[in-house]
Amino acid sequence: MTLTDHDFGKRADGFMAEVLNALDEIDPDDLDCMLAMGVLTMEFSDGTKCIMNRQTAAHQIWLAHGATAWHFDFDPETESWSDTKNRGDLRSVLAETIGTKLGRTVTL
Repeated sequence: MTLTDHDFGKRADGFMAEVLNALDEIDPDDLDCMLAMGVLTMEFSDGTKCIMNRQTAAHQIWLAHGATAWHFDFDPETESWSDTKNRGDLRSVLAETIGTKLGRTVTL
């Protein structure tokens, strides 16, 4: 299934809103999150950031934290965002990245 720009935007924005909603459960002193114009910025208490943003031209969601970056395509079979290098799905990668930084399990 090929996504139109409109369908991609709806799926990507919906996913980011779900993630933001889940992250709102974390103490803002530990993780402060802001979603604006297709970019979800997650800032940790030490000032480091994890950035997730939609790339409409590529129909991907990109995630960056430190020196590591991931690109995720939507997989219609699993209804999830899968890493282009087979490193996992976006929800799991993000939960692990945030959990490792916070030193506790994070569920998204």
